[in-house]
Formats: sequence, structure tokens, C-alpha cells
Amino acid sequence: MENEKEALHVVMFPWLAMGHIIPFFHLSKCLAQRGHRVTFISTPRNTERVVDKVPLDLAPLLHIVSLPLPKVENLPDDAESSMDIPYQKAQFLKIAFDLLETPLTTFLENLSNPKPDWIVYDYASHWLPQIAEKLGISRAFFSLFTAATMAFFGPPWALLNDERSIPEDYTVVPKWIPFETNVNYRLHEIKKNFEAPAAESGTTDGARFGASIDESDVVLFRTCVEFEPEWFSLVSELFQKPVISIGVLPPSVVQDEDSGSNDTTWLGIKNWLDKQNQNSVVYVALGTEATICQKELNELALGLEKCGLPFFWVIRDQPRHKQEDLQIQLPDGYEDRVKNRGVIYRGWVPQTKILSHSCIGGFLTHCGWNSVIEGLCFGRVLIMFPVMNDQGLNTRLLQEKGVGVEIPRDEKDGSFTSDSVAEAVKFSVESEEGELLRTNARKVRGLFGDRNRNGGLIDDCVGYLMENRIGKTSR
Repeated sequence: MENEKEALHVVMFPWLAMGHIIPFFHLSKCLAQRGHRVTFISTPRNTERVVDKVPLDLAPLLHIVSLPLPKVENLPDDAESSMDIPYQKAQFLKIAFDLLETPLTTFLENLSNPKPDWIVYDYASHWLPQIAEKLGISRAFFSLFTAATMAFFGPPWALLNDERSIPEDYTVVPKWIPFETNVNYRLHEIKKNFEAPAAESGTTDGARFGASIDESDVVLFRTCVEFEPEWFSLVSELFQKPVISIGVLPPSVVQDEDSGSNDTTWLGIKNWLDKQNQNSVVYVALGTEATICQKELNELALGLEKCGLPFFWVIRDQPRHKQEDLQIQLPDGYEDRVKNRGVIYRGWVPQTKILSHSCIGGFLTHCGWNSVIEGLCFGRVLIMFPVMNDQGLNTRLLQEKGVGVEIPRDEKDGSFTSDSVAEAVKFSVESEEGELLRTNARKVRGLFGDRNRNGGLIDDCVGYLMENRIGKTSR
């Protein structure tokens, strides 16, 4: 444990999305395990999701604080996370999030004993760095996106000046990338991002990113430098400030078979997985936020049926615009037809435990960075089906790194066929031609799943934060 007088006090303030809250909380635990005090701040429903995950031995150092989310028009009363709403309403969540500026400022002004050394924040809180500076708190922007994604978005000046204003601008490689690459958006992907007009919140996402990066003292990345060295080097040049990799925060899986004896959900799933052949099952999960339409669900379902491989498909109920909105449904008779080799599971599952099982042969994923990390930590080849946000950019990066294959789609409207799904799945999981992809994915496991190396990167980051907090050295 660090010397008490030298220990840090770090405030964590993530954006209201589980894909952000979870890694922020993971990093919080890593800091507390090293003897540092952490104050983790979010809204009541979100803190409820993590408060019971604070280990008893860390409770004296890891403090959870709830700030009520202000009510805004067009946002359901119980919506405190992006998983609670359709993506078209994301800007209304950002309006509410921006209204946290005053209560957060008041909280930080009164937070002492000890006073915070650093505040670690997300892209949405573009107003926070100036508040922290006035209060004498050092500022760290924590990027939960790959270095490739952040390099594609560009330097702060490009983000703040809104260099790209129409979807087509995002379908080409930007001028500040000096090497050949296919990392860009397909038109159908970026159009979806434009469906939630930033005018609703008064601040574009580009402006949020630009200010959050530009006014930070350091940028922390949840990535592995060896996986994307050219991109990490480029983003360091573009940001013109210290950029630090903290590793990928690999998920933990309890190895003791008896430890989950009371976990009936896992035991039921494990019982089915145990009956399958090694490296044969396709695990299918599109995350907590990605939504697809009825036609897309039909083609995906029929493709899994046609591929002939066993599969475990997690389907989450999608947020509704209105109470009367219909939920999408599987094709008639589908579950009966596939019941001998396919599982349709509705609800939460222990994803890391499933991915760690030896029967899993491939991961059909939306390519959210959290899910990608979980898949590659266990060396699973990826069948890529990007839906929204940064997922298209992640897909292109992962293709270039040779760890998966993308399900072919029409670049303009995003349409695809069940045959293309079946072919991509079979190619990745069982074909002789796909063996190189599977080999590459297993090699990446050595980078992403190396706990000692990832722990060492956290140690290096802590060392930097201790040496560069306000009052320790002049800036």
C-alpha cells in the first residue's frame, strides 16, 4: 500500500452509459487496491448497479456518491443510462447530464479531507475541466475508445471547429492520418449517429470530445499499445499532450468451479455449454444499447439457422419510444426449429464466463470496445456486426489486425442477407481459410489477457498521477 501521505484522492465521473460506467468503476477498484482513495460519482440508478460490487476490503477507500439526475422534458423519469432509452433520445440524456454541472461543482467545492488530486472524466462532461482547474484539481480525460477511433475523430481543433458536418465526410480517411488505412465509417453507420441531432443538447459530440481533450492535463487510454502502435503514436502527436495506456482492464473470471454454486443463471448456461464440442459454439450478443430492426433480426436469425453450428444468442429487450411500441420478434417457429442446437436467452448473462468456456468457437458481436476486449481476452475470433457509435471504426481496425471478419452489408442502407451471415460465421469458426483469423485472435489473447502486464501499466499510470498532480510539480 502507498504511504498514506503520498496516497492520491481521485474523483471518477463517467458518462451515463454502462459501457462507460463499468470500466470507470474497474479503474476505481484498481486504484483503491493500490491504497488510493477514490470517490466514484454517478446518478442513483447507476450507482445502485455498482455499489454492491465494492469489495469489503476496499470499502474504506472506494466511496460511491449519488447525484440525482435533473428532470428534463422528453426523457422518461426512470432513464438514467443510455441503455434505458432509444439511441434517438441520447441528446435528452445529455441535457440532463449537463444540468449536473451545478450540483457536481458544489460537491467538489465541499470535498475535502483529503482534497481531490485528480478528477478522471468522460467525453460528455466538456464543462468539467474548467471547474476542476478553478478548484486546483488535475484533470485526466479517460478515453474508452481505441486510439484508432480517437485519431479518426481528429485533433481537438478539428473537433471544436466542426470540420465534418455531413455523414459523407466520415466515410473517407481524414487528412491528418498519414498512413494507408481502411478505418472509416460506412454511410449507413454514420447516418445512424446523425439521427440524434446534437442541437437538442446545444453541444455537438465533437465539441464535447474537443473540449474534454484540449483542456485535460493527460489522456488515459483503455487500449494495448502493441495492438495498435501506429494509431497510439499518431494520437499522441494529434493531442499534443501526455497520452498514457492503462491497458485493457481485462475482465476477471472466477476459476473455482464451486464459487458459483448459488448462481443458478450461470449453472444452467454452463450445463448446456458443457455438452457442446470444443471451439464449436457461436456466442451472439449485441450489447446493452445496440438496437436492430425486425428485418435485420430476421436475417440474423435465419443466418444462424443456416450456418449449421450450435449457437448461444443473448437477446435484450429494446427500449421503447412509447408504451405501445411493438417489440421485435423472432420468425414464426424459429425457436422450435433450432432448439436442438441453439439457445435463445433473454436477459442478463455472465458474458465473460461464457466467453471463457472452451466450447466457444467464435463471438458474433456489435464490436463495442468493451465486448471486443472481453472476446479477445479469451482469444475468440470475431464475427463483426457493427450497429452504432464507434463500432464501425472498431470493425475496420479489427479487420486490419486480422482477428475477425465483418458480415457484408450494403454500404448505403446497411442491408444484408441471411446467407452472408451464415457464410461469415462458418468462415470464421470452422473453415480452413479462417484458421489464420483464429490463430491471430489466440495470439492477441497473450496481450489483452496478460494480467501482470496490464497491472504494470496501471502501476505506471499511478506513478504518473502521483508525480504530476497539482502541488507536486509545476505545470
